[in-house]
Amino acid sequence: MAKDTITVDGEERVVREDTARSYRGVIWALLSVLAFIVIAAILFLTGIIGGAVDGDLKSPAEIERNRQ
Repeated sequence: MAKDTITVDGEERVVREDTARSYRGVIWALLSVLAFIVIAAILFLTGIIGGAVDGDLKSPAEIERNRQ
């Protein structure tokens, strides 16, 4: 069996190759989810701040009244 080294809590551990791949896959998945959340938050806050600066921030009730 092939061995590989991973770092857990600052300590290097020798594990099987499939375990190391799984560990790295989980780390990449968590980083991808975190990046998605950060990008979504930036877009959301940009929209809110942009609407507030333009003075065009309306409640859903006001938008519905204007449609009718």
